[in-house]
Amino acid sequence: MGLTLDQARAMIAATREKGHAMGLKPLSVVVLDTGGHVLAFEREDGAAPGRFGIAHGKAYGAVMLGMAGRAQMARAEAQAYFMAAVNGVHGGQVVPVPGGVLLRDGSGAVVGALGVTGDTSDNDAEAALAGAAAAGLTGEA
Repeated sequence: MGLTLDQARAMIAATREKGHAMGLKPLSVVVLDTGGHVLAFEREDGAAPGRFGIAHGKAYGAVMLGMAGRAQMARAEAQAYFMAAVNGVHGGQVVPVPGGVLLRDGSGAVVGALGVTGDTSDNDAEAALAGAAAAGLTGEA
């Protein structure tokens, strides 16, 4: 079974709550299903309007590649040509940095991805992991 809208909303709420607890800048949070389709998105007051594309790109790369943001960044640093080719294949939609969290259910199956942007990429990823946990999922940052 895939992600539900209720799970997506719970992840967004918990991610935002963690961001507030950490004192982060305003966040934008998106949840994608395994096909890369948006289930839910929220942009906090004060977040730049262009943040949707960044949050989406972080999550999209995670779910399309089956590789979390940190792993994508490491791959981009080691093999920039590979990530450039991946971005070409995916129409420039992949943002290979932390904050793109791959979501797995209890059996280890990928069920989607969570993308967070607004603060540093590492802080975005930390907030996203709290979101994943709140929905009973395992997040890979």
